[in-house]
Amino acid sequence: MSRQSEQISLFDTLIPAAPQPLAARMRPENLDEYAGQGHLLAPGKVLRRLIENDQVPSMIFWGPPGVGKTTLARIIAGRTKAEFIDFSAVNSGIKDIRTVMQQAEDNRKYGGKTIVFVDEIHRFNKAQQDAFLPFVEKGSIILIGATTENPSFEVNNALLSRCKVFVLHALDKEDIFTLLSRALTDQRGFGGQDIRITDEILYEIAGFSNGDARTALSTLDMVVTNGEMDSMGTVFVTQEILEQCISKKSLLYDKNGEEHYNLISALHKSMRNSDPDAAVYWLARMLEAGEDPLYIARRVTRFASEDVGMADSRALEIAVAAYQACHFIGMPECSVHLTHAVIYMALAPKSNAMETAYMMAKEDALTALDEPVPLHLRNAPTKLMRELEYGKGYQYAHDTEEKLTNMKCLPDQLEGREYYHPTDQGNEIRYKERLRQIKEWKKEHRK
Repeated sequence: MSRQSEQISLFDTLIPAAPQPLAARMRPENLDEYAGQGHLLAPGKVLRRLIENDQVPSMIFWGPPGVGKTTLARIIAGRTKAEFIDFSAVNSGIKDIRTVMQQAEDNRKYGGKTIVFVDEIHRFNKAQQDAFLPFVEKGSIILIGATTENPSFEVNNALLSRCKVFVLHALDKEDIFTLLSRALTDQRGFGGQDIRITDEILYEIAGFSNGDARTALSTLDMVVTNGEMDSMGTVFVTQEILEQCISKKSLLYDKNGEEHYNLISALHKSMRNSDPDAAVYWLARMLEAGEDPLYIARRVTRFASEDVGMADSRALEIAVAAYQACHFIGMPECSVHLTHAVIYMALAPKSNAMETAYMMAKEDALTALDEPVPLHLRNAPTKLMRELEYGKGYQYAHDTEEKLTNMKCLPDQLEGREYYHPTDQGNEIRYKERLRQIKEWKKEHRK
């Protein structure tokens, strides 16, 4: 060993290592400690069976940050007794991939299994992703990728087709409360220390975290570290300390309580009433209280079709674009995108014809679920179906000059039923006239 190495080693021994963050210390070690994802990991569910039977395939975990993608991969590796290689898409190139693949191939020759976990796999380019393909195909590795982005768009089709996609959901408030409570009693966390903190504050931390376990545990770590200690060593965590640590009053409203729904209702009704000032005020109230901007963006997207609809079809485009901007950028920067969308919705012409049409059709659908599809609307891909007259009488609109036919498309029981009643608002008046012309043409040609 060189003198420089000796000096570094001696220096390292003189300075104690910094303690790991609470989130790292409390990382679950088995499926029983793992919180959330019951749709995949509850007894009898598909992923749990694959893990317990040691039949884990290559797969992609898709979900928001802090839901346990990396943790689940580590649990799988421990349960299957496979060698676990943690691979970062941020810091690794094709040369690194080939080195790891050769290591895995050598391991396979000696009867071992290798799980290669790739965090943020969406950050790999096509060439990097393709480098995994031959090794996944011949079984040299079990690839587990983690991504916060839709794998349909971010993972190459060739690689995606060889992986099973599992969608992980944001943790609910109860899941996170359970994690926080365990951290207070587990020796890996604050077990053995006398920490006085109410369930109400734990629930507030759980709500503030927006389904992210890492954020929740980091917040708990901070409030306990900054708690008030008495002469007996007991640490007291107060509401004031919580608010100081998260740099805002977290109790402007409870995100799962009545005030949450009151505020989103106020936002929706202000937009419906074409009041942009009120709409922006209620938007700010929600965002500054810590509301998830994606939740608001989803509600604005619903509004775009429920209350504006075809009076201004651009409203839906604006709403979806705002959702994507919130997803890409996050708070606080995305507040301006939501303001853009909310003011657009407030000023847009209003029509509830989409909502009315669906509710009327839904009522008929529920009372006529056994109504058969007319034969002329059915496809006939086989000889038997053609013999049964599937598709007979079908009229192809593009074969006509007007691009219209007099063919009936509703079941006989519902003939003549009308669901869409366009209004005179905005662009919808044009569609109202177009619909009138279509109906007159069909009425004339059915004679």
